[in-house]
Amino acid sequence: MGKTVAQNRKARHDYLIEGTLEAGLVLTGTEIKSVREGRVNLQDAYARIEHGEAWLVGAHVAPWAGGNRNNHEPRRDRKLLLHRTQIDQLAGRARAKGLTIVPLDIHISDRGQAKVELGLARGKKAYDHRHTIAERDARRDLDRELADVRRGR
Repeated sequence: MGKTVAQNRKARHDYLIEGTLEAGLVLTGTEIKSVREGRVNLQDAYARIEHGEAWLVGAHVAPWAGGNRNNHEPRRDRKLLLHRTQIDQLAGRARAKGLTIVPLDIHISDRGQAKVELGLARGKKAYDHRHTIAERDARRDLDRELADVRRGR
């Protein structure tokens, strides 16, 4: 994996991620330049399977500063590059289990291509949020105790 450009932190907070998959992203010239500058927002974005093709919906790629009047539309739907079997598996699992396909991050591969990490996600309930917070607090307390032991207190 290459350089991470943008992360969807809210996705890991609002959803339980059951599986991940990497997909290519079809971008125009000004979009890839803007992505490489890190001017991407994945909040409220999701992936949709439509007519046998995967699409990234709701991702905001800011217009490139060096662009002209032919600059790209910031919130347009962008095609995802996946194999037919991957698309069929994603669609089947999302439909059967009632899962959502959310982008977790966008990164630039070692070959300079924009890639999206997709997650099959199930929405968290209120008690799941409380459980996650309790686990994080317990882990923090344990780390604090271990640090005190190492310091010799």
